[in-house]
Amino acid sequence: MPIARHSGIVGNENLKSPCIFFDRDGIVNALPDPERYVTSVQRFFLLPAFVESLRIVTDLGYPAVVVTNQRGIALGSMSVEDVDEIHARLGSLLAGEGLALLDIFVCPHDDDSHPWRKPNPGMLLEAARRHNLNLAQSWMIGDSPGDILAGRGAGCRTVLVSRSKADVSADALVDSMEKLPGFLKENVPPVVLRESGGPQHG
Repeated sequence: MPIARHSGIVGNENLKSPCIFFDRDGIVNALPDPERYVTSVQRFFLLPAFVESLRIVTDLGYPAVVVTNQRGIALGSMSVEDVDEIHARLGSLLAGEGLALLDIFVCPHDDDSHPWRKPNPGMLLEAARRHNLNLAQSWMIGDSPGDILAGRGAGCRTVLVSRSKADVSADALVDSMEKLPGFLKENVPPVVLRESGGPQHG
């Protein structure tokens, strides 16, 4: 679903950068089956379509951040160390492709009211605070309504990767990860940072 392009130009004194936020399970890596959670590095399978998508947004000038709910930590299905090992493996696989993430945010909590737990936008807001990001020109990409609500709550544009058209609140719908790279090429403009008030003259 094509959407209206925007300029990609950020004009403010802080030179805040737009960002691409990605959900993890189902977007970065294959969904666990039949288990509910990816509990170990042996069950982590990076999706080639994510690698391609990350390469595209990186080439366009966007940093990328993964924001992921991992309730399994609170439920005892896995430990913080297990998740750290998974993310170290992710970083290693991406480095082998010449790619990197700006950051990964994990919500380990079981409490749906926790500000970091999607659909609450806390992880995106914290990423913006920590990395000086422009949320209004950022994108949140996920495969569940909770991802879309988190993105909207943070003021981002949103892309739902799903064959279901039930979530009409997303700015765009892509029906599979295999189609996400093409969507990004067609709809996401390159980042151009400039000082407020136009070019500086010597």
